[in-house]
Amino acid sequence: MSIQWFPGHMNAARKKAAETMEKTDMIIEVLDARIPQASRNPMIEELRKARQRPCLKILNKADLADPHATKLWLDFYNAQKDVTAVALSCKKPADVGKVPGLAMKIAPHRGTALKPLRMMIMGIPNVGKSTLMNALLKKRVAKVGDEPAVTKTQQRLYLGNNMVLTDTPGMMWPKIEHPTDGLMLAASHAIGSNALIEEEVATFLADLLLEHYPKLLTARYGFQTEGVDGVGVIEGIAQRRAYRIKGGDFDLEKAAHTFLQDYRSGALGRISLETPASREALLASYVPPVLLGEPQEPVDE
Repeated sequence: MSIQWFPGHMNAARKKAAETMEKTDMIIEVLDARIPQASRNPMIEELRKARQRPCLKILNKADLADPHATKLWLDFYNAQKDVTAVALSCKKPADVGKVPGLAMKIAPHRGTALKPLRMMIMGIPNVGKSTLMNALLKKRVAKVGDEPAVTKTQQRLYLGNNMVLTDTPGMMWPKIEHPTDGLMLAASHAIGSNALIEEEVATFLADLLLEHYPKLLTARYGFQTEGVDGVGVIEGIAQRRAYRIKGGDFDLEKAAHTFLQDYRSGALGRISLETPASREALLASYVPPVLLGEPQEPVDE
């Protein structure tokens, strides 16, 4: 299974981003600290490397992520060529205040009145780009919303006399190859609710948390997790919260929605859905469709 979610305006955004990057000194890529690689658009990396632009990777929503996992991700990214990574919350002014200084260190040849540092903010929908823009400029210049894909067009704005910011629409890529990536993105609300069924996403998330954060489930919902699977977690929430539909059956849809909201808001605790090690294991276990018995063209010797 693969997930395809690529609104028409995002195709136009990709073309425009490629053009703008030619006149940009560096990229600020905003990632979700809970799912850094799953929330990384491979098209951004492709465009950036082709034009040899350095990158500041901001692991946003770090206050919602597992601190241990976040440290592993920072080490992972900071070991890469032309990449500087930092974990912060774009909602905290003190955190955002660090960004201009980091940018100047990455591109010290710019940043004067005659040669302002030209920065391009990129990332997938609903990852916090607009929040970052507003915090950097200390005024509301970009729409912020809970639904993915709020920003639709590029904005070029000045940060003092020495820095220029270009905000871009949230860009998804045409095909999410790994099903778990799509589920993590949906759980973290980067994919619109029309892309996947909420109960399926919630069940996936519950199974993941049963494996890595069972104590947080018990602390939040008050039931023990031994012998329980993802569906059982959703049923347990419905029972504890007395969510029922007409006829007396559990309202699993409402329970799934509550569970996802608790994860997204941080009410469950600080959670990361992937680590560099789990990512490596995912890639190692991935078998391209052509190897699953699909017919192949004959090869001439």
